[in-house]
Amino acid sequence: MTTASAGKMRLQIVVPITGWQPQFSRYFWMIQLQPDAQNGLSKDSAADAFQVKSLSVNRFQRKLGDITKEQLKEISTAIALCVGYSEE
Repeated sequence: MTTASAGKMRLQIVVPITGWQPQFSRYFWMIQLQPDAQNGLSKDSAADAFQVKSLSVNRFQRKLGDITKEQLKEISTAIALCVGYSEE
């Protein structure tokens, strides 16, 4: 099953990105992202895995960039911890 077949409502699960603040390093759910040509960020940023939400794909105007598979895994792990998931 893919996210494309998840339902008739065209939704995408998103993790908001905000500007990086030094105090964020205390929180496992704030994943630091450095700007580079691949991700399209203009400053040090953080993915806030505690504020995951679903949005209509109609709200997206343009794609800014991509994150690495490693960064996606780190964010996914943080989301799992936020919802209490454990592989045990």
